[in-house]
Amino acid sequence: MIVGLKGFIVYKEPSFVHVDVQGIVYEVFISLQSFSALQKDEIKLYTAHIIREDAQLLFGFVNMAEKKMFSRLIKINGVGPKVAMAICSTYTPSQFAVILNNKDLNGVKKVPGIGPKSAGRILVELAGFDEELLQSSASTPSASLAFTQATEALESLGFKKDKISKALSQCQGDDTSMLVKEALKLL
Repeated sequence: MIVGLKGFIVYKEPSFVHVDVQGIVYEVFISLQSFSALQKDEIKLYTAHIIREDAQLLFGFVNMAEKKMFSRLIKINGVGPKVAMAICSTYTPSQFAVILNNKDLNGVKKVPGIGPKSAGRILVELAGFDEELLQSSASTPSASLAFTQATEALESLGFKKDKISKALSQCQGDDTSMLVKEALKLL
């Protein structure tokens, strides 16, 4: 089982990278979140190694929180690696935790390839996983905390949870006050 790679990027596209690890080049599928975080040629990726009858696939993640999110998603019946990667590409772990916390069906349906039934199943299967996601977002604890605090602040102002998560998923701030200001403009 390959759980991580450390090497140099030989080739990259938004959906995958080729990583040279001491002369062996691996093709690793990545999310758009991970792609945008790749700044230099030398990288370290956490990987999920999936073995099928016809293929061995590597899925790479820049941070552990995203890997945990992916691993938990593929355990859900009807959610394969492609759909899990689509979710990882659409939302950061902290944004997805807000959607799970608010039980935002429309937020989950925004992901390409997910319909109403799948969205409902994902929300039911991942009930309570938002806490674990926020805790595992150790690489950006302030951002996770900021999303949680912004959600609570907007709820106290009387906004509905589904509208809050929709607005926050479009915000780019990394502290509570910036997130609240951006979300209020959208609300």
